[in-house]
Formats: sequence, C-alpha cells, structure tokens
Amino acid sequence: MQKLQYSDTPKFHAALREFCGRATVSGDVSGVVASVLADIRKDGDAAVLRYTEKFDGAKLNAPAMRVDPAELKAAEKTLSAADRKAIRESIAMVKEFHKKTLPKAWKAKNAQGGVIGERFYPIQRVGLYIPGGNVPLVSTVVMTAVLAKLVKCPEIAVCTPPAADGSIAPGMLAALSMVGIEEVYKVGGVQAIGAMAFGTKTIPAVDKIFGPGNAFVMEAKRQVLGTVGIDLLPGPSEVMIIADSGANPNHVAADLLAQAEHGSGKEIIYFATTSKALIGKVEKAIAKQMPALSHAEKCAKVIDGRCLAVHCKTLDQCVAVANYVAPEHLELQVADKSIEPLSQQITTAGAILQGYLTPTVLGDFTAGPSHTLPTGRAGRFFSGLQASDFMRRSSIVRYDAKSLAQAAPVVETFARLEKLDAHGKSLTIRL
Repeated sequence: MQKLQYSDTPKFHAALREFCGRATVSGDVSGVVASVLADIRKDGDAAVLRYTEKFDGAKLNAPAMRVDPAELKAAEKTLSAADRKAIRESIAMVKEFHKKTLPKAWKAKNAQGGVIGERFYPIQRVGLYIPGGNVPLVSTVVMTAVLAKLVKCPEIAVCTPPAADGSIAPGMLAALSMVGIEEVYKVGGVQAIGAMAFGTKTIPAVDKIFGPGNAFVMEAKRQVLGTVGIDLLPGPSEVMIIADSGANPNHVAADLLAQAEHGSGKEIIYFATTSKALIGKVEKAIAKQMPALSHAEKCAKVIDGRCLAVHCKTLDQCVAVANYVAPEHLELQVADKSIEPLSQQITTAGAILQGYLTPTVLGDFTAGPSHTLPTGRAGRFFSGLQASDFMRRSSIVRYDAKSLAQAAPVVETFARLEKLDAHGKSLTIRL
C-alpha cells in the first residue's frame, strides 16, 4: 500500500496525479485495439472467430456464436430456487429505482407564442457488453439489461466472452433469460465491440454500446465512438473510502479487498482518512483477511501496487482528494453527523455509499442504481448508467403566423450579423 500525507503543495498534487495516471490506457493497448477493430471491419465473422480462438481459446463457427434461446431458458433451471429468488429481487430493485428516473415528454408556449417541447423514445438497437471469463458478472446483466427493457428498446443484443469450451456460465444465461433477453452472442473483448459497432453477417450492428470491461474493451469503445454511441467508460473497478477515526478497520479492509478481487490487476483503490492509526490497523486487517479469499493472489497484487492511502488532517481535505480522483464508488465511513455535509461537497463520484453500514457491494448487486459507473477520472464528466441513456430525445418547435411575426426581428438580426441572408429570407418569405 502506497501512502501519502496530504498537503496543498505541488509535490503532493503531482504524486496524486501520478497515481491516478495508472488508469491511463497505454499506447500498446491502443495499437492492439486499432488493429483488431480494423480486422473486424474488413473480415467480419471470420475475424471475430479468429480473435475468439486467440484470446478466449474457444474454437467456434459462425452459427455457434449465437446462444440458442432454448439454452437461455434451460439455464434458469440450473439455478436453485434461492438463487432465482435473489436475482428476481435484484431485478425488481433496479427496475423500481430507474422507473423514478424516466424522463417525460412535455409541451409549452414560449414568450413568442411558439409551441416548444421534448419527446423521448427508446434507441432502436442497443448492444450490451457483459464481462465474463474468471469473474462472470451476472449482476451486470441486471444493471444494464433491466434498463434497456424498462424503456422498451426494440432490439437488445448481448455479447459476453465464452470459456475455452465455448460455454457461458449458467448463472449468466439464467439472468439474461430472467430479464427477457433472447439475442446473446459468445463473443468477448475487442472483437465484441467491433462486431457490435461495424456489424457482421451473424451480428447486426447496433446503435449504441453499453457495459463495463477491461482496458482493451474501454479503448475499443473509445475508438468506435462516432460509428456508434457509447454509454460511458466503465473500466477496471475502483473504490475510494473516506473514513474517520470511528470507522471499523475490518470493514474498511473488507471493502478495499472486495474491489481488488475483480481480477484484471488494473483495479485502483483509494483510502483517505483523518486517522493515521487507522491506516496501520487497516493494513493489519487486510493481511489477516486476505489469505482466506479465493482471489488472494490477485488481491495482493492490487493492494501492493495499486492501493493508495492518504492521511488528511480534516475531512474537507479527504473531500478534495475524492473530487480530484472522481472515484467509481465512494464510501463515506464517517459518523452520521458528517454524512450529509460531505455528500454535498462531493461532485465527481460515480456512486456515494453513505455510512459505516453501507458497503459498495450493495450498489454492486441490489440497492437499485446501476453499478455501471465511470472510472479513470471520467466521473468528472460522465455519470453512472441510467434509463435515459437508452433513450433518444427530440425537441419540438411549432409556430403559427402570429408567433412567426413575433420571432421575425430576432431572426432578421442574427441573419444580418452572421451574413446569412438566406436564413432570414426563409422566415420573411412566410410573412
């Protein structure tokens, strides 16, 4: 665990900037992604199958890329009744939260008497990327697909990487089936993003791509932006914990380890506290808890090389660090009296988990908000995934003769100032 003492000095800010920079995509990643995408655009299915074999070890043919809908339905039966109940509860919680966020169409008259308004409608065809492999993110199915179904996107395609034998984790297939997804492809990584962006004979192109992924997947999303839309840039997982002296070191340690175990090795975790003694206690708690974890070796690498503890004199200094870091998840393990004042000051976190008894995992699996959140400081300009991201907005304008006359002086002024006489003529010809 790397440690820093907060100070409002160039040296401290440079050290913090350098640590945050570890989330930056390297030139090697960018070059590899560009090459793979070019092959997908040129060779379609053939390139997708080549890279699926190369990166995932799965040798498939084109028809085998799509999961049989019957297999999706059958997967539900492989889960216990308790597992199905838990997934259904998560689906219900996420759906209920996002129902409250749906935008509504409206109309009104402006000061000139013209009718203005907005209407919203679902994007026609969306593509969801669900990470798989060593850690099949069953919860990400819920946190993305439920939103797409809620707004009634007509077409929802899902790509998720297969195991070497060409299979998909039964829990993943079961969750997809329970949400009501029928179009699923055994394709992962950059080749999945390329296939959804450019389209192949087997996988029709989508209009917008959603979902988290590793550094290669995020770079692929960056590179296809413009060909298709993307949601945000949810890369390797991050957490930041702000803790006061009353925080339980065992809880802090458990939450840091929970984010470290995702398995990519690119996770970044932050810990800011007003208690120097707590840092030492948390280190001891991590050392005690880690050996019992199934991903202990991977967790150790993240804790050793990608975990930063910052000792601050005040909670306001902790907030300053958080607003610079723009963490994916921010836990406020502080006394109740401090929660709301701190929350009001936080302006860049993807999600804020409030209080000693609110671990990030609640947001990961069940609380309601989507766990698809911006990482790598993208929280400065992106928000977490929401239902409206699956929708398009169109503005509405309608004038009659009276309101048109009211607008004429304004239009004529701008047309004259911008030397665009045809613009002005397009209104005056109607009067």
